[in-house]
Amino acid sequence: MDFDALRRHPDLEAPGLAAADAADRLILDESATALAEAAPVQGSVVVIDDAYGALALGAVAAGARGVRVHQDPITGERALRENAERLGLPADERPTSLPFEPELVADARVVLMRLPRALDRLDEVAGLIAGHAAPDVRVFAGGRIKHMSLAMNDVLDRWFAHLDVTHARQKSRVLVATAPRPDPSRSTPWPRSARDAALGLEVVAHGGVFAGTTVDIGTRFLLGVLGGAVPDAGTAVDLACGSGVVAAWLARERPGLVVRASDRSAAAAASAPLTAAANGVADRVDVARADGLEHLPDASERLVVLNPPFHSEAAVHTGIATHLFGEAARVLAPGGELWCVWNSHLRYRPMLERIVGPTREIARNPKFTVTASTRR
Repeated sequence: MDFDALRRHPDLEAPGLAAADAADRLILDESATALAEAAPVQGSVVVIDDAYGALALGAVAAGARGVRVHQDPITGERALRENAERLGLPADERPTSLPFEPELVADARVVLMRLPRALDRLDEVAGLIAGHAAPDVRVFAGGRIKHMSLAMNDVLDRWFAHLDVTHARQKSRVLVATAPRPDPSRSTPWPRSARDAALGLEVVAHGGVFAGTTVDIGTRFLLGVLGGAVPDAGTAVDLACGSGVVAAWLARERPGLVVRASDRSAAAAASAPLTAAANGVADRVDVARADGLEHLPDASERLVVLNPPFHSEAAVHTGIATHLFGEAARVLAPGGELWCVWNSHLRYRPMLERIVGPTREIARNPKFTVTASTRR
């Protein structure tokens, strides 16, 4: 397969950011025999957390048919679809994207996956595979060595009786797990919940959601000053909502306010409604899995709240914040405000001034700055 033909679009594209890497190639090479054996059986190959389609399309190139895929970011899902079209795959040979549910891995014999950065995500994925894949399933989970840890072995050991570690190649490695042990007692069920006593909120999260069932310190700092944000707004937007803490807090603190929350992550979009429900505000929090605010019309909102991520996969890049600031600017009505918390060393204020409009500092501590930017 021509890995160089793959693109990251519609995700961030920039010099030095590739759609496939050495870990993708190693996973496919280590699984070649297993793929060849499983290929004659329709739907026997599953791919999880493939960044932009290298694994899924590599499996198709190896002869697998009916490949089932789940990618957490909606942008990855769309990149896979675009890359399949770019490679000229017939429609009936293209991988099928499915939700993160038992149907995704039911009776699978081979699972290819990129190791997630969060151990909670790995635990939830491993538990789903162990509980619903075929008894002879072989899992090939790989990544860049700098992002791997021995704790990943421990997580897989909880769910599989046998774990092999491949030789390293080009700073990448693959863990091969077999003999699933589908025992729910090996791990706390997902999603999980925890109460934040200081905020009086119940936080519910699937594995891999930013900060899990805790409230990160940036969001906590933001909530401490958010009470004065556009107090007469009838609706608000929680952009990049994660577990839905901001959305639930806003809805609780402002009776009658409708909050439109969104995140590109499937795990986040599944967690935020649960957090809203756990706090009794499900009827006033609408959650969408979306790239930015693509589901909302121009100039339609008076308040957008954002704690922007700064990672695209493993890459740290300001282009992610630029995209989200642009989405907020498009959706804000003239005079509407974007309230944003950011790591002070990132110095986002000039960018906010340029993309959104006049920006004032609301609060600052040694680590974070909260600003309000008014749409021109």
